[in-house]
Amino acid sequence: MGMVMTMVNYPIKKAPPAKTSVSVANRGMDLEEAINQTNEYYVSNDVAHIYKKPIPIQVVKVDYERRSAARISEAYYKVPSTTDYNGIYRGRYIDFEAKETRTKTAFPLKNMHEHQVVHLESIRRHGGIGFIIVQFTLLGKVFLLDAEHVSAFWKRGEEGRRSIALVDFETLGRQIPEGYVKRLDYLKVVDEYYFSK
Repeated sequence: MGMVMTMVNYPIKKAPPAKTSVSVANRGMDLEEAINQTNEYYVSNDVAHIYKKPIPIQVVKVDYERRSAARISEAYYKVPSTTDYNGIYRGRYIDFEAKETRTKTAFPLKNMHEHQVVHLESIRRHGGIGFIIVQFTLLGKVFLLDAEHVSAFWKRGEEGRRSIALVDFETLGRQIPEGYVKRLDYLKVVDEYYFSK
């Protein structure tokens, strides 16, 4: 008996268009995830102990559909949160805020709160290391800017200018290298900026 072959026309499913990203190292990663992964590396390799601060909230209402699926439906901040991260590195206290912006030319100061700027300035005054890390997501660039500069721009913002220009990050700050194991090796920049003076 001969074998009859029939052609089966399966629908061809086209793959969705590939999403392009400005940075291969940070593809699919937001800034917080990149910092958290880097911090895990620092802690597990005994480089530094830097952690994301918990947000102090007051739970007001919880919905219990079933015990295993309790859902907080209403909560309030107990006190204004200061900054995102703190810890210790090379015997110095470190405290910083991490922000992202989709603008290509400047970081809007409305993304910061006055109490955060005051907090970072206080850390700096008392001998700690305070700074912000800002990711320009559309450019694929991440910068560290010292609290002293952040405070100066904040004061200028009260007089009119409400942003920190990209060129200011490039001249006053330091770009943070992206990598594979240490997603965002900001301590390399901390070493260059704070410990090589």
